[in-house]
Parts: sequence; structure tokens; C-alpha cells
Amino acid sequence: MRGMDPSQRRQGDRYVVQPTDIEAFRRDGYVHLRGVLSEDEVKELEVDYDRLVNREIEVPGKDYCDMAGGYGRKPEEFSIINVMLPRKYHAAWQGNILERRAASIAEQLQGAGLILDYDQLLAKRPGKEDAVFAWHQDMAYWPDTPDTRTATIWCAFDDSDVGNGCMRFVPGSQKEPKLRPHQPVGRTREESHALGTVVDESVDTVHCAEIARGDVTVHDERVVHGSGPNTSNRWRRAYIIAFRSVDTVATERELGFTHSHNDEKDVLDGVGIDGETR
Repeated sequence: MRGMDPSQRRQGDRYVVQPTDIEAFRRDGYVHLRGVLSEDEVKELEVDYDRLVNREIEVPGKDYCDMAGGYGRKPEEFSIINVMLPRKYHAAWQGNILERRAASIAEQLQGAGLILDYDQLLAKRPGKEDAVFAWHQDMAYWPDTPDTRTATIWCAFDDSDVGNGCMRFVPGSQKEPKLRPHQPVGRTREESHALGTVVDESVDTVHCAEIARGDVTVHDERVVHGSGPNTSNRWRRAYIIAFRSVDTVATERELGFTHSHNDEKDVLDGVGIDGETR
């Protein structure tokens, strides 16, 4: 399978993950997979993507918010438009081609017994210096469970580069024995949902994951990642789908944790911002 063209990797609902991809995921905590969606498939999905982002499909409460600022901003002021759980609010999207291919990718990278945990849209508005996603580890947001296996598929709906604020990773950081300390990006979690941690680029190696429309990155639950500002005149739209173990998702739901920003369950009940799980 060495040198397979992306069009050859797309086999109906399945996308073929090669051994070198699995090796990179294990080593770095993330991997770049090219051409998971064809141009025609992106075009079909982006019709409803834009309807959700533009509020033509209603998303209630804090599940439509700005991840770059406080919950008090008006939608036209949002720098990073965040739509949580789009498949919940637009049921016609459930079972779409990205969901199906992403499920096959998750199984190949993280083994059997995973199900879709949540989905999310993140759209960085052009020319927004504050469209920054703070460095963080996903596990800092989530309750701690025995089986933490995660495959988060981040699909680019626009070419994603440094100019419009592509994803950045600290390769290998998932192997650190403890989560890094995290703090709310705003003064409180009620002011802003986002958490952040510290990356020292004089010590930490940082990789900017520049990827093309229809490509994905897949990352695990512990790798440190974030993204820079959108200083370009282009949007940076991403569609995220996260797969976790059946038992973990069941435990989350029993706790009342659904990944909705409208949840009463607070992350700090499960994981301390000092990095200690409890």
C-alpha cells in the first residue's frame, strides 16, 4: 500500500490507514491523512456546514459561541465560531460520509470498541488576530475514565496553513506522565469555556500542521495542541468528530457530561486544572 493515492485510500465508507500512519500516530500523538474526503464530498457537506455556522439551523444556548472570547459577544463579533454537537441539532447530518470514514480511521488507529462521542464545527473568521486556540490537552476538559482511547478527526473544509490559523502540535507530548497544568483562558469557566496550558517553544518542539481541504489530522486525548490567529483574508473552517470507547461514553453520560457547553457538569469535577486527575 506504499504510495497509495488518496483516491485509492477512499474505499466506500472506509479510508485505508497505512502502517506508517499508525506508526506516526503512536510516536507523535497525531497523524495527517490526505484526501479523506473528495472535493465533491466536501462540497456536499459544506452546504449544511455553512447553514449551521450562519445560524440558518438553530443551535441553542452556549453550543453556539465564540471560542476566542466570552459568551457575551454578539455572533457577528465572533472570531472562532464554535458549533457544538451539530448532528444533534441537524439530525439529517447523522451518518454522513465523514462520520462513516472517520469511524473506520478511528478503529484502525485505536482498535475496536470505539463510538462517536461528539462532533463540533470551528470556523475562524478572516482577519482575526484573536482567533487563537490556546495550547491544551483534550483530557483536561473531560472526566477521567479507565479507557481513555480517543481518535479526534479534524477535517479541513478550507486549505489550512499558518496564515489562517492551522492546527499546531507538540509531537510526543502525549507520552508525558501527567497532564500539564491547565487554567481557564478567561477569568472563569462561565466567562469562557476554553482552557489553556503553557508551551515553551525553546524547549517544546512545535509542528504546524498545514493541510489541504478534505484532509484530516487525527489526534489522541493527551497530545498538546492549539492553533494560531487567522491573519489572512480567508476562512478556516474545520469539522471535528471524536471517537472514544463505548465504556467511556457510557460513563460520561451517566455523569451528565455530553460535551455540550450547556451541560451543568463542569470539567473541574473530573480533572483538576493543576493537571492532577481525580
